[in-house]
Amino acid sequence: MQDVTLPPAIPNRTPEAEARRIALAVAEAGGRALAVGGFVRDRLRGHAAKDLDVEVFGLEQARLAEVLHTLGRVEPVGQAFPVYKLGTVDVALPRRESKQGRGHRGFVVEGDPHMPYVEAARRRDFTINAIAWDPLTDAYLDPFNGRADLEARLLRVVDARTFTDDSLRLLRAVQFAARFALRVDTDSATLMRGMRLDDLPAERLWGEVEKLLLVAERPSLGFQVARDLGVIPQIFPEMVPLFDCPQDAEWHPEGDVWTHTLMVIDEARRRNADLTRGPLAVLMLSAVCHDLGKRLTTIHVDGRIKSPGHEAAGVPLATALLDRFGIHTLDGIDVRREVLAITAEHLRPSAFWKVRDTVRDGAFRRLAQRVNLEWLTRFSVADCHGRGGTFDCSFADWFITRARSLGVEHQPPAPLLLGRHVLALGVAPGPAVGRVLATVYEWQLDGRVRTTDEAAEAAAQWLRDPSFAPPPASGDSAGA
Repeated sequence: MQDVTLPPAIPNRTPEAEARRIALAVAEAGGRALAVGGFVRDRLRGHAAKDLDVEVFGLEQARLAEVLHTLGRVEPVGQAFPVYKLGTVDVALPRRESKQGRGHRGFVVEGDPHMPYVEAARRRDFTINAIAWDPLTDAYLDPFNGRADLEARLLRVVDARTFTDDSLRLLRAVQFAARFALRVDTDSATLMRGMRLDDLPAERLWGEVEKLLLVAERPSLGFQVARDLGVIPQIFPEMVPLFDCPQDAEWHPEGDVWTHTLMVIDEARRRNADLTRGPLAVLMLSAVCHDLGKRLTTIHVDGRIKSPGHEAAGVPLATALLDRFGIHTLDGIDVRREVLAITAEHLRPSAFWKVRDTVRDGAFRRLAQRVNLEWLTRFSVADCHGRGGTFDCSFADWFITRARSLGVEHQPPAPLLLGRHVLALGVAPGPAVGRVLATVYEWQLDGRVRTTDEAAEAAAQWLRDPSFAPPPASGDSAGA
C-alpha cells in the first residue's frame, strides 16, 4: 500500500480532522475507519458534533491498538469488549450483541473486524443512528435509510427483533423525539408501547431524562411522546393524575394541569438557557413538580375551580419523583433541596406582590432561608407565562428587585453574631449559646440589629432581661 503521511497531533483539532487522521492511519495498516452514531446524525443535521465514535473494520484488536498508539495516548476502557479512548475519541471494532440476561448490562458483546457494515449497523437503535461516514471519501453508508428518515423527521427502529432487548432505548426514543422534533414511526410506536422500564437503575433513568429536560429546546415534545408510549406511568407516575385535572378557565385558559405543566416546562427551558447544568436542573425539575399536588387539592366552589394548599401537597410527590431518579446534588448544587423548596414556595412572589405595600423586609430574609430567591423568581416567570392567554407577570421584576436590594437573592444574611461573641459575654459553652444566637438572628432578619456591635449589645441586654427586644427598625417596610 502507498505510504500515507499522517498529520501531526494538533491540540483542539476538529472532530472531522481527527476522524481523518485516524482513518489515514487505519488505511495505511490495511483497515477502514468509519465515523458512526450521533456524530454522523448531527453532522447531517448541520450541527456541530462533539462526541466522535469510530468503528474500525479489517484490523484485529491487537493490531488496532498498535495503530492507535502511534497517534497518541490510548486508554482502553471496558473489560469484555475494549473501547480505546484516543483523546476524546472512542475507537472500537464493530461488534454484535446477544441478550443473555435482564437489564441494560445483560448482553454478551463480541467484536468482529470482518463484519460487513450492514450487520454492524443492525445493532443500532434507530435508523438515524445507523449511518456511517467515511472520512477519507466523504461518503455515507446508510443501509437502513436513516438519511431519508432524518429528512422526514421520523424516528424508526432498525431491527424490531432485537430493539426491545434494551429497555433504555424506549427512553432514548423519548429524548430524541424532543431534541430533534421527530415523530415516532407507527410500527415502532406499537413495538415500544409493550416495553417495560423496571429493569433500569435510577442513574440510567436520570441520564435520559436529563437530556430530555436540559438538552431539548422543547422538552414538552418528549413528554407528549412519553405519554403516548406509556412511559409516564412508569417513570413519572405522579404526573398521571394531572392528565385531566381541571383548572379555573380564567387563570388557566389552556386547559388541564398536564397541559399547563408542559407549557411551563418549555418556558423554563427557553428562558433559562444561560444557566449551567445544576441551576438549570433545578428549574426544569421544578417545572415538572410544581403542580403535582393539584389533583389532591382541587375543589369546586361557587362555580370556580380552586386548589388551595397544592404547593405543600406536592412536596411528598416531588420527593418520590426525585427519589426515583436518585436526584441529590449536581455540580455542587443541592438540586433536591431547591426543587422541593420551589415546589413549596412557587406562589410566594405573586403573594408578596399582592401585599407589596405592607410586606416587611424580614419576610424576604426569612424566605431566603428556605429557597434561592433568584431561582424562585426565574421559575415564577416560567409559571406565569406557561399559560394560555396574556397575563401581567411584572410581579417577578418587583420581587427580585426587592430581594436584590436586601442582598438576599441567593442566600439569607450571614449571622452578625457568632459563637465567639456570645462566649465573650460570659455565656458558658453549651445549648445556651445556640439560644442566644437564634434569638439575635431573628432580630437581625427583622432589621432590628444591623451591625455586630448592635447584635452583641442586644444579646447582652437580653441575657440580663429575657423580656428585652430591640425596637423595630425605622424605614423597614411594614406588614407581613
